[in-house]
Amino acid sequence: MLAGRHVVLGVSGGIAAYKSCTLARRLTERGAVVDVVLTAGAAEFVRPVTFEALTGRPVLQSLWERGRALAHIGLARDPDLVIVAPATANLLARAAQGLADDLLTTLLLARNGPVLAAPAMNDAMFAHPATALNLRTLSHRGWDFVGPEIGALAEGPSDRPGRMSEPERILAAAERLLARGGPWDARRVLVTAGPTREHFDPVRVITNPSSGRMGYALAAAAWARGAEVTLVSGPTTLEPPEGVPLHRVETTAELEQSVRALVPHAHALFMAAAPADYRPAVRAAAKQARGAGPLQVSLEPTADILGSVERPAQCVAVGFALETGDGLARARRKLQEKRLDFIVLNDALEPGAGFEVTTNRVTILAADGREPVALPLLSKRDVAERILDVVGPALR
Repeated sequence: MLAGRHVVLGVSGGIAAYKSCTLARRLTERGAVVDVVLTAGAAEFVRPVTFEALTGRPVLQSLWERGRALAHIGLARDPDLVIVAPATANLLARAAQGLADDLLTTLLLARNGPVLAAPAMNDAMFAHPATALNLRTLSHRGWDFVGPEIGALAEGPSDRPGRMSEPERILAAAERLLARGGPWDARRVLVTAGPTREHFDPVRVITNPSSGRMGYALAAAAWARGAEVTLVSGPTTLEPPEGVPLHRVETTAELEQSVRALVPHAHALFMAAAPADYRPAVRAAAKQARGAGPLQVSLEPTADILGSVERPAQCVAVGFALETGDGLARARRKLQEKRLDFIVLNDALEPGAGFEVTTNRVTILAADGREPVALPLLSKRDVAERILDVVGPALR
């Protein structure tokens, strides 16, 4: 969403300006062209040379810079997005009143395009009716907001909002804002992730080493593209992605129940979970004591969720096939037998592409018979982005 985009980062005078350095770096790393505009107050917290080093571009501070007499017009008209972080109480008040007394407020007054603001201030200032009115005024004019959060402020701990959102959350909100009007915008996406556990007594389970990272990356990437995402996850240690409701399950039966309940509303289903294929035929009510000989456990198959769950006509179904060795034939068979639109194949034994790693190497197969898309070894977030690129044109 950010590669090749022109972003203006407006930084006003608050202690949270130090976070804006990380935000500028992250925007640049994602391929955005970033112009930083500092207020006089912001320059007291972070020197311009810091932002110049992070973005590779000169920092703008004044309406009166030589050769930049109409800088505010270009900065208002040309960028794909203007981000104000931190947006202090003073900056919000001036913008709401239409004041144009420095470069940042002048370009904001001239702006006719998306603006994303990250408020940051003392909690009492954020709770003040004047600030609430200013936020409503700017929202009515089309501004979008991210945060503030509850957390430590410059003056100490607080249990009320005021702390500026972290750069990663602002970055995700920026990507989602730029995705408006794209193929995933407002689409309902259901993603499953992680392993399931099948108990054979209260303390022992049958499971697998799935970390859930691939499914969580898909959920985060789809949300950043504007989709309304729901994530159904087995047991993992991962934090849910920004803006994504999380439904936690443990067993394959619970996963099936959740998918059946949620899939009728979905435009796309990504079954990235790794459910247990078998469960104990009988679950013991008490812990089975260790004996001298082997423990005998009778197993029965769990439900074939992808093969049995009815999907609405508008739902594009994407399955995942974790195989060992040459799995292309098995993946093609699953693609057909489970009536999928796409299947994503990877090899559990390939270094960097199996369980509990942050990277993956996959091949994407389509039901329409097109040539498979073989991806190199990439981060799981990059793999997720490439999968969405392939699946997006097939949305119905």
